[in-house]
Amino acid sequence: MSTRPISDHALLGDCRSAALVTSDGSVDWLCMPRFDSPSIFARLLDENAGYWSIRPARTAEVARRYLDGTLVLETTFRGPDGTVVLMDALALGGRERGHAMGASSPGVLLRQVTCVEGRVPVELAFAPRPEFGLVKPLMQPVRGGLIAHGGAHVLTLSAPVDLRVSGSVADATVTLRAGERLGLALQAGWAWGAEPPRRNPRHIRRRLKDTVAGWRSWSQLHARYEGPWQDQVALSGRVLRALTFAPTGAIVAAATTSLPESIGGERNWDYRYTWIRDTSFTLQALATAACEMEETAFFAFLARASATQLDLGVDLQIMYGVGGERDLSERPLTHLTGWRSSAPVRVGNDAWLQRQIDVYGELLDAAHQIYRDAGTLDAHTRSFLINVAEAAARRWPEPDQSLWEIRGPNRHFLHSKLMCWVGLDRAIALAPLLGATGYVDRWTRAREQIRAAILARGWNQDVGAFTQTFAAADLDASVLMMPMVGFLPGDDPRVRATVDAVATRLTDARGLVHRYRTADGLPGEEGTFLLCTFWLAHALALAGEGALAERAFKTASSYANDVGLLAEEVDSATGEPIGNFPQAFSHIGLINAARAIRDAT
Repeated sequence: MSTRPISDHALLGDCRSAALVTSDGSVDWLCMPRFDSPSIFARLLDENAGYWSIRPARTAEVARRYLDGTLVLETTFRGPDGTVVLMDALALGGRERGHAMGASSPGVLLRQVTCVEGRVPVELAFAPRPEFGLVKPLMQPVRGGLIAHGGAHVLTLSAPVDLRVSGSVADATVTLRAGERLGLALQAGWAWGAEPPRRNPRHIRRRLKDTVAGWRSWSQLHARYEGPWQDQVALSGRVLRALTFAPTGAIVAAATTSLPESIGGERNWDYRYTWIRDTSFTLQALATAACEMEETAFFAFLARASATQLDLGVDLQIMYGVGGERDLSERPLTHLTGWRSSAPVRVGNDAWLQRQIDVYGELLDAAHQIYRDAGTLDAHTRSFLINVAEAAARRWPEPDQSLWEIRGPNRHFLHSKLMCWVGLDRAIALAPLLGATGYVDRWTRAREQIRAAILARGWNQDVGAFTQTFAAADLDASVLMMPMVGFLPGDDPRVRATVDAVATRLTDARGLVHRYRTADGLPGEEGTFLLCTFWLAHALALAGEGALAERAFKTASSYANDVGLLAEEVDSATGEPIGNFPQAFSHIGLINAARAIRDAT
């Protein structure tokens, strides 16, 4: 069972895959060559599922940071023997700069440890376990490192030291003196192909330096946000870029699978996929912390992935694989115990089979953000967006399972109706560009019907707030989006009352917001959601409550770890970050709330 806190991990990314590194220098999560590939290291989910550790034999103090403008991690170990600095990165392609970052990432994990003071024994331990720990590879020391064969993979560990091999673990202890450094690299290949090359220390130093330059060139192009919490917004932009699969433009919801929403429970999902639900808010965040090229690439991916489904007359799928895959069937990995015995561990996500009519609104809102100032659109995109609007107009009266993917029977969720209203509102605005002026009367009638239904059936006079579903009394944080999408102004009395209700009845003693408190078809309880707390800050800003908005923002952002990364949730009992990590939606919420608070002051 893995017990290390989720927040103890730092993210490495190359815009194709992700690694997580602990504060004591252990890579406990690595999937290659894609985010959703089987892991090579997964000690995050089970002590026996693989790791790669580099650390001093004796340590008294640890400090770490990302090098300015990068996701290259620097960990400094100070102990009785002296001080060493560990640099970790997933390598970018050679001389990749700016928007090209990640286009040709080679799939190499770089690690370099340097002694800056004293004489320090450094311990190395390398225990790869491909296929989520199922494979214990055969290891063969070779000149300049080690080769490991097992399952479908061959792994090359470049290491300029003699490694002892015992079973499927290799280790060494090397004493470094001030000024000496040790460079190592790991690359995976296929068992039927050539072994990945071994890298010499000089090459590793060059690749680290070039990777730093690549990240900084991207950051310099995207330093567009000026205002409060500028550093946090910039870092969140880099996290979103790291969670982007560069070949397609897809952005994964998180780097991990099965980190629980309830410790010891079964709310453990695979988030290494792309949700349409996140589209419009993601694009707003990219517009603030990145630029139009990332926005366009992300929307183009979603349009390609989903285009033919509406032609077939079926519901638009809510999520896709990073390559555009549609079948994301879920299965348990029964050999893994899970983080803190939170089982089952799952790969795949059966939410792809759910019905969520809000996706039509998210797509059209995203299209409006990108294309509202465009001069022309190609015929395929015009036809696709018209079909999306027609689906919203036709399907809005139907029940679904909501953006929260609640299990059980379909219901009339307010958020789903709201997003259909958004979709039609944006389609009407885009109609001249789409060549769809003949649809405007029908779309306008449908939009007004939705508005009337929400105001009549979504508002609960007894509760004094808009509620989760029509004709119900349960609150839901997603109703905070009503002023954010322009359905009602932030200072409308009903919006103010709803914001107050969420702040008092869905918020815990720490000031963090639950999604809802209703039964959702799953056992156990979940934590509070950082995204929803940022939504509260956003809504308060739109309501003119600047001081309260800042307080909510600071509360949510205070749960970032030492390198600024946000999890999905916070455990209500302990205050510990939980859920998949780092969570794109949490960082998206931070960016959008920071901008809203800035613009309201």
